[in-house]
Amino acid sequence: MVSNRLENLVNRDDSQSSTALLVVSGLIAVAVASPVVWIALRARRVDPARAADLMFSARTAEILLNSLGLMAGVTFLSILIGVPLAVLTTRTDLPYRRLWTIVAALPLVIPSYIGAFAFVSTFGPYGELNSVLGVGLPDVRGFPGAVVVITLYTYPYVFLTTRAALLSMDASLVDAARTLNADRLEAFRRVTLPQIRPAIAAGSLLVALYAISDFGTPAFMQVDVFTRAIYWEFGVPNVEYATLLSLQLLAVTAVVLLIEAKVGQQDNASGGGGRGAQIRLGKWKWPAMGGVATLGVVTLVVPIAIFSMWLLRGTGGEAPSYAFEWGYAINSVYLAALAALVAVVLALPVGYLSARSDSPLARLFERATYVGFAVPGIVIGLALVFFGANYASWIYRTVPLLVFAYVVRFLPQAVGTTRASVLQVDEKLPEAARTLNAGRRETFRRVTLPLIAPGVVAGGVLVFLTTMKELPATLMLQPIGMETLVTLIWSAHGTAYYRYAALPALILVVISGLSMLILLRQEDNNVS
Repeated sequence: MVSNRLENLVNRDDSQSSTALLVVSGLIAVAVASPVVWIALRARRVDPARAADLMFSARTAEILLNSLGLMAGVTFLSILIGVPLAVLTTRTDLPYRRLWTIVAALPLVIPSYIGAFAFVSTFGPYGELNSVLGVGLPDVRGFPGAVVVITLYTYPYVFLTTRAALLSMDASLVDAARTLNADRLEAFRRVTLPQIRPAIAAGSLLVALYAISDFGTPAFMQVDVFTRAIYWEFGVPNVEYATLLSLQLLAVTAVVLLIEAKVGQQDNASGGGGRGAQIRLGKWKWPAMGGVATLGVVTLVVPIAIFSMWLLRGTGGEAPSYAFEWGYAINSVYLAALAALVAVVLALPVGYLSARSDSPLARLFERATYVGFAVPGIVIGLALVFFGANYASWIYRTVPLLVFAYVVRFLPQAVGTTRASVLQVDEKLPEAARTLNAGRRETFRRVTLPLIAPGVVAGGVLVFLTTMKELPATLMLQPIGMETLVTLIWSAHGTAYYRYAALPALILVVISGLSMLILLRQEDNNVS
């Protein structure tokens, strides 16, 4: 009888705790998804006739075509670069394959807008080469330049997903095709390609999503795409047009995500584990190494070299108002640390519930937190500007609203690592604690939390590092008088005082490198 009463109390405690977690997760999901609602509410205030004129104008058509063209061009070139590199580093006798794999993946370390800044300041009309050579060089800015630069810093998505598929594929199937008198090209087309196609598509869609939502690179390259046009119209100000463009951008992003979800349901038809004969490169060995090395020089050495040169040369006191101050770095660290802390706190209930509950609502709330990660930062910034200016003027252009924007944008990083860590905890351990009359909260505090702490911390670090690099939301919601590293880079570019961006750019490159190390460590720990 006593045991029955104890069991009833435990079950009631579990039920109350689950309900509380569900309510908290729901509130978090609603808060994170709210910027999209605010954009929709703002759009309803636009006169329908005015909206039709704006949406079907020649400039809107140009913006749409530029955005779609940029996305298509970057995706196509990323496939052309990423797939051959993946084959080279997995299926051939390329010397030092481990080294070239790292070189091919490292461009992810540099934010694309940092790469764009380096290319413009090196090859642009006022760039270093122009001043050194004394002759006019073709302007790197424009649509082709934007396509090339974004490709150089996003092709690793295709490279890494394709490489993973090739490593998991049974290569002996290719050898079997060769025994049937199929040449290497035909064997690749008929055997290898069908099996790695889902991985190529998944990486390509990540590239497409990045290209359509990138703000810094098109802005530096002066290409009129959705993100740049939204920011420009916001500053004019022409909020109505910016809002309508945001809705169009959300629609394009939704289509990309739907395609990504469909592709994600496809399974890789790999046999797994088998090793086949390597492709002998012969005399092509040296050109292959030279090609990968050249790619590394262009994507890594050029930006780091140009920023280091400026740092060593100094600014000469040309514009003291743009001089670097360590207070800018402290502001960036402060904002990023606040965002990471808030994200970790909010991710705990969502990640824990989605990992431990089979409730459809729990899964729905967890997926809802990913909305901000899919929505471009420029749209989140505009939505919160609309909210702050119209409904909460007391919080507009303050630290809390900016931190909220960061959390909306990067919360999924913390939710993902937290959920993965909870899934790795053996459920028998909390159950054992419950049999010793420990309540659910005490069990979580004394058993579960210490076990998931590494994943929780890793998620917080990822949020911190990506927040440091966030450009559009920072520009639109920057607290008055609070300069950061990214705002200094933006100001230096806007006034052509490129040298003042050297130190903040190098700091951001180091930060990006740390994020890569975190990702690699997560991979080593089997946390996806």
